[in-house]
Order: sequence, then structure tokens, then C-alpha cells
Amino acid sequence: MDITKIKAIDVHVHAEVSCHDPEDPVMGKFFDAASAYFKAPRERPKMPEIADIYREQQIAFCIFTVDCESGIGAKRISNYEVAEFAAKNDDICMAFASIDPHKGKMGAREARDLIENYGVKGFKFHHIMQNIEPAARVGYPIYEVIAEYGLPAIFHTGHSGMGTGMRGGAGVRLKYGQPMLVDDVAADFPDMKVILAHPSWPWVDESLSMALHKDNVFIDLSGWSPKYFAPQIIQYANTQLRKKMLFGSDFPLIHPQKWIDAALKVGFREDVLPGIMKDNALGVLGLA
Repeated sequence: MDITKIKAIDVHVHAEVSCHDPEDPVMGKFFDAASAYFKAPRERPKMPEIADIYREQQIAFCIFTVDCESGIGAKRISNYEVAEFAAKNDDICMAFASIDPHKGKMGAREARDLIENYGVKGFKFHHIMQNIEPAARVGYPIYEVIAEYGLPAIFHTGHSGMGTGMRGGAGVRLKYGQPMLVDDVAADFPDMKVILAHPSWPWVDESLSMALHKDNVFIDLSGWSPKYFAPQIIQYANTQLRKKMLFGSDFPLIHPQKWIDAALKVGFREDVLPGIMKDNALGVLGLA
């Protein structure tokens, strides 16, 4: 990847359908509800289509699936498929992996293999969909591997569009998205870069506090249009946390250009935006 030719880095892009296997019907019900919630197209683009969109815009991106096989019983997209795709498109794409924390030591074996043999650059956890507390000890062997290699891990925080509007939220429990539940992980694994995904509503201030307190905690601003950000997000992005904020879209639910267009209008300082859009991510991803 030639970072001089990249205008921005989107750290939060979903691979939601396989190039080889049909859409999982359990996951499909969540996609139906999420599309209605985000007012987004129901059809999910495959990875080559995603790469074409980002390459055209000169935006690099981190791509991942979500392994929630234990939590909701949906068959995951293979981390190996995502990693192999990213390797073939490494001018623009970086693979993150997702491993259900319930998989414990076997999950740690997979994590190590993905890092050492498939070039995975980070990990994604969605504990709401995985139905487990972020600091549950069964998941610690996976974190140990991530920390050993000094890689970043994205943790979903705040409300979840997945399950919104479904009967009983489809059994999905929002409590596992409380940012402070990740604080033990950040403290126990100081060599792992912890990225708190999304503005974390309704617990916005918890994420800001954690990013202020711990040098290994960052915030990605995905999943919401910037025009809906709480005022304190803009305030801290412009001041004390200007090195801690990262651009993320949550594509395909939010198009990156739509996010960027909104971000230019909400009060981010002109000297802060380059960090949010690209420079901060270069450090977190080890590209600087």
C-alpha cells in the first residue's frame, strides 16, 4: 500500500456476504432489520464491489466479518476468505479477523494462524451479537495473542442497529455494548490497541473518558452520520483527543463519502480533520 496515494483510511467496513456461500438465513433477518433502521439498501455488496468503490475514492479500508456463531447461531463468513481477498487487494485493503470469544483457546490458535500465515492486521469483536461480556475470561487467550503482536482490536460499543426493531431485539442484549465493560480489557492488555467502535450512545462519555485515560484506547466514529454526534465528541476531537479519533463509516450501512460530506459541516477543526481521516489510523495500524 502506497500511503501517499491514499486520501483517507476507513477502519470500519463490513464483509457481510461470502463470495462463495449463500447468505445465512439467520443473518439475513438481522440484515432486513438493520437495512430498515439505517434506511440502507438491503442488497449487500460482495468484497470485490467494496474494493472497487474504495479504490475509486482512494480510501484505504479495514474489512472484517463478525463471528457470532454462539450468540445468534448464524454461520460466519470465513476469516480466511476475508484475509485472502485483502491480500489480493493490498493496495487498498487490510484484513481484520473476527473470532467469537466463546472459542477460547481454539480461537486463539486461529488468531495466531491468521496473523502469522495470512497477514491479518487486527481483530473485530461485537460482544452484543456474541452474547458475552468483553472481559469474560474465556476470551482472554484470544486477546493474549493479539497483544503479543501489538495489533489493534475493534470493540463494538453503544446501541446496535443489529436487532433493532426485531421482536425482543432478537434476544440481543445491549448491555454488552457498554464501553466501560471494555476497560478491564484495556487495562489487562496494554500492548493491544483497543478501538471503541461508534460514538457509543447512550454511553458517549464513558468512551471519551477511557480514550483520555488509557494510551492504548482509541475511538472510531463509524455507524452514525457526524451530523448526529453528541457535542462533546466534536469538542474532544478538536482538543484533548485529537490524536485518538479515527474515521470509520460502517459500510455498507453508511457510504464513506456520505460520512465525509457530513463531517465537513459539523465543526471539526481544519487542522484536526487530517488526523481523523488518515494520520491517526496510520499509527494505530502500524503503517506510519
